[in-house]
Amino acid sequence: MPQVVRSRIRALHGPPPVAPLPHRFRSLADREAVAVLHRAARVLLESLPELTDRLVEALREQEPAYRTAIEAEPAEIWQEVHHSLRHNVASLIQPREFRDAAHRTSRWIGETRAEQGVPLDAVMHAFRMGGAMVWQDLVDDTARRHPEDIRLLVHVAADVWNFVDEHCGVVAEAYRQAERRLTWRRENQQRLMTAALLDGTARIADLPDAAAMLGLPVQGRYAVLAVATARRAPHGTDRPPLTLPEGTHVLWHTAGDTELAVLPLEAVPAAAHEAVPSEGDADANGGPSGTPGRDALASVAADLTAPPGTRVGISSVVDGLASVGDARRLAETALRACPASGGTVLLDEHLPTALVVSSPGLGTALADRVLGPLDRLDPSDRDVIIETLTAWLDSDGSAQRAGARLYCHRNTVLNRLRRFEQLTGRCLTRPSDAVEVSLALAARRLLGG
Repeated sequence: MPQVVRSRIRALHGPPPVAPLPHRFRSLADREAVAVLHRAARVLLESLPELTDRLVEALREQEPAYRTAIEAEPAEIWQEVHHSLRHNVASLIQPREFRDAAHRTSRWIGETRAEQGVPLDAVMHAFRMGGAMVWQDLVDDTARRHPEDIRLLVHVAADVWNFVDEHCGVVAEAYRQAERRLTWRRENQQRLMTAALLDGTARIADLPDAAAMLGLPVQGRYAVLAVATARRAPHGTDRPPLTLPEGTHVLWHTAGDTELAVLPLEAVPAAAHEAVPSEGDADANGGPSGTPGRDALASVAADLTAPPGTRVGISSVVDGLASVGDARRLAETALRACPASGGTVLLDEHLPTALVVSSPGLGTALADRVLGPLDRLDPSDRDVIIETLTAWLDSDGSAQRAGARLYCHRNTVLNRLRRFEQLTGRCLTRPSDAVEVSLALAARRLLGG
C-alpha cells in the first residue's frame, strides 16, 4: 500500500527531475585506440625528415602555387614543413603541451603565405595534404607492426581529422587577417602616393615605383578633374561624385571638399580620339586643336554626367606622371571658373576666365574699375544693363540675337549699351575696352560683388 501511495503522489506532481547525464568517458576501446595512435605517432616522429621530404615533393608536383616557392627557397620551405609536422604530430601525443605551439606555427604559415601572395586555396590544400599523409603513415605503421590493432584506429579517425580541420581554420583566419592588413597597407600607400603626385611633392626617383603601384605609365599624357559637389557623399562610401564615359579609368583622391581624379589619357575610350581637326586650327600650345589629348578631354567633358549643382574643372593636358601636380593646379583654376550653380569648365576653352580667377585681387580691382560706375544706379537698373551687356557679348556683338535672348527689340539693346558707355566711359567697339569689359563681367560673376 505505501508503495502505491508513493506512485500516485509522483503521478500527481509529475515525474522526478531528470538527473544530468554523466560526463562521457572514453570506453576501453577508445583508450586502447588512443594508445595505438600515440604509439604510431611516436614512430612517425622518429622518421619525420623522410615524411617532410615526401610532403615537400608532393607539394611540388600537385600544388603549382607552392612549386615556385619551393624552387626559389627549398631549404626554407623544407624547414617550415618539418617544423609544422613536428608540432602537429607531437600534438597528437601531448595536446596540452604542444597545442599552443602548433597553433602559433599554423598562424605563422598563414600570415607568411598571405604576404607571399600564395592563394588561400593552395595553403588549405597543402595542410590537408599534410594531414592525409600523416594519417596514412599512422595507418601503414600500425598495419605493418601491429596488424591486430589496425581496427582500433577507426575510433580515433574523427579526432585526427577534426585536428586537421582545426588547424585549417587557424591558417585561414591568420591568412585573412594578414590579407586585410596588407590590403589596408597597400591602399594607404596608394593614397599617400596619389596625394604626393597631386601635390607635386613626389620625388623623381619614386616615380617608377608609383607608376607600378598605381598602374600608370611614367611617360604618358594626363589630365586632372577637380569636382565640387553640392551635397557630400556619406563618409566611407566609395561612390564617385560623377559618372564618366564607359571605359574611362581614373584614379580618385579626396582633398578637403574637392574630389580629384587623375585621368590617364591613354585609358580614355578610343571613341574619344575620333575628332578630326579643322585645317589651321590650333590649341593653346600652338599645336593642332585635334590632338588626341585635347579630343579625349573634350569627349570626357561632353559625356560626363553629374548631380545637379556639381562643379567640374578639367585641366589642360600635361606630359608625364611628374606633371600631375601642375595638372591639379590647373584643374582647381578651372573649378574656380565654374558658375556657382554648377557646370563643367574645360580650362583650355576658358583661358581668359581662368586668368581672372587665378588672381582674385586683380580681378576684383578690374571689376570695380570697369563696372564701379554702375553701382551708383538703382540695383534693378544696374542688373538690366549688366544682363544686356552679357547677352550682347555672348551673342558675338549682335544686338539682334541679344534682343532675342532678352525678349526685347534690338534698339532696346543698343540703347542700354549706349547708356553703359556713357556711364563708364568705355567704348564697346574698341577692342581693348571690349576685352576689359568681358573680363570685368567674368570677375564680378565668379568673384562676387
